[in-house]
Amino acid sequence: MDNKIIDYLETHSGQTPSKWREEAQYRRDNKLWLSKSQKIAVKILVVMKEEHITQQELATRMECSQQYVSKILRGTENLSLDIITRLEKASGVVLIAE
Repeated sequence: MDNKIIDYLETHSGQTPSKWREEAQYRRDNKLWLSKSQKIAVKILVVMKEEHITQQELATRMECSQQYVSKILRGTENLSLDIITRLEKASGVVLIAE
């Protein structure tokens, strides 16, 4: 039975090696800021939904590209203070309490 499983896995495995281990290590190493980035993304997404703001409109308000806004909203972008400030101004959401 074990040989059948091994044969099946060898037959159906891809030619390029998986990077799951490296990606898991990256998430572990960067867990703290990734968590904060995800929380910011959720806050912005809620406001966007409530106020019917598109990614393009938010990008225009932030003076950046729609592609960059998309990255931010995925919650995987390491945000600078400049970007956080632009997000606050563009969305009206306080992300960092003074």
